[in-house]
Amino acid sequence: MSGQVITVAQQKGGSGKTTTAVNLGVGLAALGHRVAFVDLDPQGSLGRWFMTRVETHPERVEGMEFATSSAWGISYEVRKMTADFDYVIVDTPPKADSDLRPALRVADLVIVPVSVSHVDLWATEGVLDLAQRENAGTLLVMNRTRAGTRLGADVAQAATQMDAAIAETGMANRVVYAESLGLGLGALEMPKGPAHAEVQALTAEVVQALSNG
Repeated sequence: MSGQVITVAQQKGGSGKTTTAVNLGVGLAALGHRVAFVDLDPQGSLGRWFMTRVETHPERVEGMEFATSSAWGISYEVRKMTADFDYVIVDTPPKADSDLRPALRVADLVIVPVSVSHVDLWATEGVLDLAQRENAGTLLVMNRTRAGTRLGADVAQAATQMDAAIAETGMANRVVYAESLGLGLGALEMPKGPAHAEVQALTAEVVQALSNG
């Protein structure tokens, strides 16, 4: 069986795409899966994370691979990688235009991180519209959540009005997500804390969503 493709997309920059891609990949690897990452974002944050990992934790790259690609080369890149890996995670640039469509077209599931702000939520509509046109299933993931805030509750409520599934698990506003990224790690590979349960639960939800596909 060939691997499955997860595309992480959001029109607005700073929504946590790379953080989501990294932590999902590490979460899937922790379950024993082989994981490949593809970076379409010219900013190259995912690539810098992976190279840091190679240099500082080479033993943790076992069963992982990384590539960069242009939007139009993504179907070729993904076809190669799904032959050898269980999951291919594609990190995309912050935009919702025709350049994004090839990455949505190859996806078995599109993850759309939404930072807790109405501006982020508004930006989500363009991605959902493009994903719908490509018949790609979507899953909104609430990111940088703060428990008990009025804004968080308002945005979560507004998100339910959108034509997309919302993950039950969000990623809270925790320093460990940024800290681990800079070390070439995922939050699961840091000393145990609340982020461990978040990443494990979100990973399980994504696996479930793909199997329901």
